Amino acid sequence: MSYRGTTALITGASAGLGEEFARQWAERGADVVLVARRLDRLHELAADLEKSHGVIATPIAADLARPGAGAALRADLDARGITVQTLINNAGFGSYGAFLEQDPEQIARMVQLNVGAVAELSRVFLPELVADGRGALVTVASTAAYQPTPAMAVYGATKAFVLNLTEALAYETRRSSLRVLAVSPGPVSTEFFDVVGTRDAMVGRVATPVDVVTATRRALERGSTPPSVVAGLGNRLSVLASRLAPRRVALAVAGRALKA
Repeated sequence: MSYRGTTALITGASAGLGEEFARQWAERGADVVLVARRLDRLHELAADLEKSHGVIATPIAADLARPGAGAALRADLDARGITVQTLINNAGFGSYGAFLEQDPEQIARMVQLNVGAVAELSRVFLPELVADGRGALVTVASTAAYQPTPAMAVYGATKAFVLNLTEALAYETRRSSLRVLAVSPGPVSTEFFDVVGTRDAMVGRVATPVDVVTATRRALERGSTPPSVVAGLGNRLSVLASRLAPRRVALAVAGRALKA
């Protein structure tokens, strides 16, 4: 896995996991493109990374929940003369509550950001990632991807898409040098649950962004990168149990855990 002399594009980079991805990649010498809606926070992070690590950090404000945003971002980078070796699809959000009570507009925005943007960005940048072969394609999935998630039905379904897409791309690109990885954390101490609006969705041990990004990096740096990894021993055991249990049982367990 190469860092120095490469550029990593990180979505959702203004806080939480995205910020930590930027810090760990920059610490190892990678230039970074920081993408999120909050340009002021991106500028602060970019200045800090450039001062601390001597890399080039490019902040770009973009609403990836808008259809076509991925192609527009690619055009922006082309105009700046920036070539990307690593893409980290981190941007996304969740909501909590019965599906019947969810705001249809919020559902549509979630699907577009968590699913549409990941698919579009991956397709737009994959050719140059494969051609270069020094970097990685990383998507942030979730332990919610491994079973239905009552009270977070749409969020869990979007993460199942992310997991399956990434694992399929890992197989399709297996003859290249590109490393393709889906990382599935459980609850993480970020702004995610502030957006969700309740701690009822926080099931299991809460990890830090450092925990999750370090686990991601270690998986990428193996001699043979797996197509997916679950971050945290407790989460791995939970996922294993849900896979071994009958589907109906796993559904009931998830429903009780999420207080659906």
